[in-house]
Amino acid sequence: MDKWNQLASQESIDKTIEHLKANGIDAKFVSSREDAKVEVLSLIPEGAEVMTMTSVTLSEIGLDQEINKEGAKFKAVRDKLYSLDKKTQAQEMNRLGAAPQYALGSVHAITEDGSVLIASNTGSQLPAYAYAALNVIWAVGAQKIVKNTDEGIKRIYEHSLPLESERAKKAYGVPGSSVNKILIINKEVQPQRITLILVNEVLGF
Repeated sequence: MDKWNQLASQESIDKTIEHLKANGIDAKFVSSREDAKVEVLSLIPEGAEVMTMTSVTLSEIGLDQEINKEGAKFKAVRDKLYSLDKKTQAQEMNRLGAAPQYALGSVHAITEDGSVLIASNTGSQLPAYAYAALNVIWAVGAQKIVKNTDEGIKRIYEHSLPLESERAKKAYGVPGSSVNKILIINKEVQPQRITLILVNEVLGF
């Protein structure tokens, strides 16, 4: 099996959760994608404004469908975005995506000492994660735990990028993707702003 797709040991998971909490990120552990879906939805109040970032993990869990479906109990930011004209309302679209009440997505690597790494082609999800969203919720497969930041960067380039390039080719008809921006969160200074749900399944990449 690809070393980047191996679930972390329970010892590693426990250590990672302990350090994430010490770094201001509220970390929780669940055993399955079904449990992750229930946990995430329990954290979002009815009627809240939610932006689902593009994420294979969210799709695999069924969270993007749940949040954005017609008749959902949330205010889906994507509905607003799709109603705007990119040529004439680009700035408004940027504002909507950058500072939602809840930003929901995933990450590419978590270090055992409690740092989180997110790579991006455009950077569209990074402002919300870094500061602007009032609340951030990440659902993350436990195969994404790595020893340190160097290993996290390696995981992004060796594993996440090739798979994302393939996804982008099929989804958007582009030549591929690239790592143009990387956000590393070492600590969150706003209490309870970020919650990370670690799932004991291989999810996303």
